[in-house]
Amino acid sequence: MTKKQRALEIINRLKLEYPDAGCTLDYDHAWKLLVSVRLAAQCTDARVNVVVEGLYEKYPDVAALAAANPEDIEAIVRPCGLGKSKARDISACMRMLQEEYAGKVPDTFDELMKLPGVGRKSANLIMGDVFGKPAIVTDTHCIRLTNRMGLVDNIKEPKKVEMALWKIIPPEEGSDFCHRLVIHGREVCTARTKPYCDRCCLADICKKNGI
Repeated sequence: MTKKQRALEIINRLKLEYPDAGCTLDYDHAWKLLVSVRLAAQCTDARVNVVVEGLYEKYPDVAALAAANPEDIEAIVRPCGLGKSKARDISACMRMLQEEYAGKVPDTFDELMKLPGVGRKSANLIMGDVFGKPAIVTDTHCIRLTNRMGLVDNIKEPKKVEMALWKIIPPEEGSDFCHRLVIHGREVCTARTKPYCDRCCLADICKKNGI
């Protein structure tokens, strides 16, 4: 079985297992997803979803958040950890949106990457979830699972994993595939315990099992 054949089979099985997979960060505007994905670094999505409620109650749009003092933002987002750096990035990002993009989130990868606090993972998430464009989000679940499954060969660097996956994952499947890896990684192919291979829908084709 080639990597591409294995990838297509894994995609199909995960679709059946998790048909409704999607982003677990709550948002109704693109700029809110930008804020949430920055807060989600080293923090659970569930906690971020709670914290941003207070943030948006005080600062309901890009203009309000752009005008806010970083210290005031930090006071609200501190429960997400790394409050000072996250607040600084959010403030700078919202100011850039307001000043250069009329408060709108740009829809190209390169422009997203220019925004403060936005890396490849965040840019891909925005591209896939907001704009419906090809995207591969290489978070910790994606990196761990694709190595275990044999889709990449002992590659840990996010960008290198992303580049390897682009070669074998159909572009239109990338975004949803990565969301399904997150769910599978949390529920079955876990990091902090032994993986539950006995109830994994991929057990018979997973490289971890010598196949």
